Amino acid sequence: MSEAEQSKSAAKRSDVVRNQSKLLAAAAEVFISSGVDAPVREVAAKAGVGMGTLYRHFPTRADLVVAVFRHQVEELADAGPRLLAEADSPLTALRQWIDQFVDFLVTKHGLAAIPQTDGGATLHTYFLDRLLPVAEQLLTAAAHANQVRSDIEPYELMRGIGNLCIAPDHDPRYDPRRLIDLLLRGLTDSGSTGA
Repeated sequence: MSEAEQSKSAAKRSDVVRNQSKLLAAAAEVFISSGVDAPVREVAAKAGVGMGTLYRHFPTRADLVVAVFRHQVEELADAGPRLLAEADSPLTALRQWIDQFVDFLVTKHGLAAIPQTDGGATLHTYFLDRLLPVAEQLLTAAAHANQVRSDIEPYELMRGIGNLCIAPDHDPRYDPRRLIDLLLRGLTDSGSTGA
């Protein structure tokens, strides 16, 4: 392959990656505002690409939904260590990560309704496998800094936050973030079983 052909091939791969990223970002926005049943042409329009490009990357709606789910899980998994390195304290990193986790859960409720497996593992298993270690890393760092109780399990924290985010009727009188803030305040109370 000539140098010109290699350069053209690299530009094409770059274009493919850019289009896929635009589609995933657009789909996440559309799913939040209109639900996972929104017309895929709305996703293509928001991404600024044609329907052919969308279908080349994601042949079915389920493919798109699963890709958005996995992409968001990966972003959330990557955010934990980055926040821990950048934040002024482990507790601040934990709070920032939980805020992003809550943002993810808003989208996830619609995405989780699509039953899909990947290599025999469910999306829920994938979600736990990727995010539980991140939650554990953040909790452990905050506990070692004596900023949170040491007896909090990552699964119970994530499950508790998830349950607080369930609001199928979108009741404007219910603010899960307020209750999550109360939950997080409880993490810092050493109590009789804490650090």
